[in-house]
Parts: sequence; C-alpha cells; structure tokens
Amino acid sequence: MTSAKSKPASKAQNKWRRLALSILPALAVLLVLVLVARWMRGMPPVQDFLSTYPGHNPLPSGAPVGLPAWLGWQHFLNSLLILLIIRSGWQVRTSSKPPAHWTRNNTGVIRTKGKPSKISLDLWFHLTLDVLWILNGIVFFVLLFATGQWMRVVPTSWDILPNALSASLQYASLDWPLENGWSNYNALQVLSYFTTIFIAAPLAILTGLRMSGAWPKNATGLNRMYPIEAARAIHLPVMMYFVAFIIVHVTLVLATGAVRNLNHMYAASDDGGWAGLWVFAASIVVLVGAWFLARPLFLRPLASLMGKVSR
Repeated sequence: MTSAKSKPASKAQNKWRRLALSILPALAVLLVLVLVARWMRGMPPVQDFLSTYPGHNPLPSGAPVGLPAWLGWQHFLNSLLILLIIRSGWQVRTSSKPPAHWTRNNTGVIRTKGKPSKISLDLWFHLTLDVLWILNGIVFFVLLFATGQWMRVVPTSWDILPNALSASLQYASLDWPLENGWSNYNALQVLSYFTTIFIAAPLAILTGLRMSGAWPKNATGLNRMYPIEAARAIHLPVMMYFVAFIIVHVTLVLATGAVRNLNHMYAASDDGGWAGLWVFAASIVVLVGAWFLARPLFLRPLASLMGKVSR
C-alpha cells in the first residue's frame, strides 16, 4: 500500500523527469544547429556573404560613442520592475485563491461614481508595478532621444537584415561576432533592442491597459474594435518574449566578456575596471531581496496605504 508521503515525492520525481525529458531534445536541437552552422561557414558562398556583411552596420553621422551613466541606473530600474512584473503577472494568471484583496479608497483626486471594485492583492501589485514601469519608461524615452542614444538601437539601413543574419550564423557556429558594444552594437543586438523598446514594451502596455479596470467599459465601438480577448491573446506571448530576451541577454553579457560588458552597463566606462561587476553584484542582491519581499506579508502594509486590504 502506497504511503501518503510517497505520493508527493513521486509527483516531484515525475516533474523533474518531465523537465529532463524536455531539456534533452532542446540540447540535441542546439547541437545540430551548431554543427549545421559550422558546416555552412565552410562553404565559399557563405564565407563571401560573411565578408560582405560582417554582422554590424555603421552608425549614422553624429551618433554618440559610449554609454552614459543614466543608462546604467535605467537598466537597473527596468530590471527590477520587469522582474517583479513578470512574477506578479504570473501569480495573477495562475493563482486560484488570492491571498488577499484590495479596494481603492474612493477619496482624494481620483473618485468614481460607483463603489470601487475589489481586486486581488497580486493584481494590485502588478498594476502598481506597471504604473512605475511606464513612468520609468517615459523618462527612458526622453533621455534616449535627448542624448542621441536612439541612433544606437534604431535600424537606419536595410543592410541591418543581412547583417543580422550574418551575426545569427556567427552566434550559432559558436564563432561569435566581434563584440564592441561600447561603440556599436551588432545588427542582431540592434534588432533585439529595437523590438524590445519600440514593439514589445508598447504592446505590453496597450494590452495590459485593455485588460485593466482603467479601460472604459461602456465604449462599445472601441471595445468592438479592440476586444479584450485579443489583448489577452497577445499579453502572455509578450511576457514570454521578455523572459526569453532576459535569458539570452544575460547569457551573452556574461559569455562575451562579463567584466567589460558589465563595466559598460553599470559603470559607464570602457577602462576595463571592476566597478561594473561590483555594481552588478549589488544589483543582484537587491533583485533577490525584492523577489523575497514581494509576498503578502510585506505587500499588505503597502497596499493598505492606498486602499483597504481584506480577505
């Protein structure tokens, strides 16, 4: 007769077994991809292609060189907010029984005619983070265009496409393109940053707004043109894109010269020092602490400052 204790253990073993079975095919696909890419790079036409399109585009005249200090703290704030947004968004989607509920105080500047609706504590946290992320994004966009840094992440020539293909082939063959992010990103980086900043982020905001209580419920024509089902169908894939982008981004930062890359990102310097690494290490401590503190025990006192927390 099977004991009660063996059932959870069996479930855990099955979970890890399924995870292993899903990882092995992925590793096999990656191995085949590397072998095919290396075989292709030995072909003369491919070598000519890589010579013509080395993987990066020249920057427009007047483009800034180097990364400013504001980009470092913006990078940290975006990392912190997007990490907690993904965490809270997943909890909203998967939690069947919220740990608590929150109701906005119907006082002050923002008032509604009817009684404010009750939402889960997880959703309150998610929406609060969204607002902070949008405000931070506005600051980011202003600084991006005011300092000319937009020229480093916006494609300005159709040659970006064959150069991105070239960079992809170089990455896949494990003979990676020349890294010089201080002065110019490679074409694949430019496309990924452009997609993240100008496509994925606006999509996350627009779909999240459509799904939130701030969207006008009585706007029949507008709701018909932009149904909530469409927003829900887009919102989750956008979140998965951010997760994939973060994993690939962090992996390549650490694998293509961690000390130099982190110095660019967090110390606004290309002097080969270690300041960026220490700032990055401190930021990881903050991110882990924020992940731990994002629990109902610590969220309830914060939420009660803006409304009523109940079961």
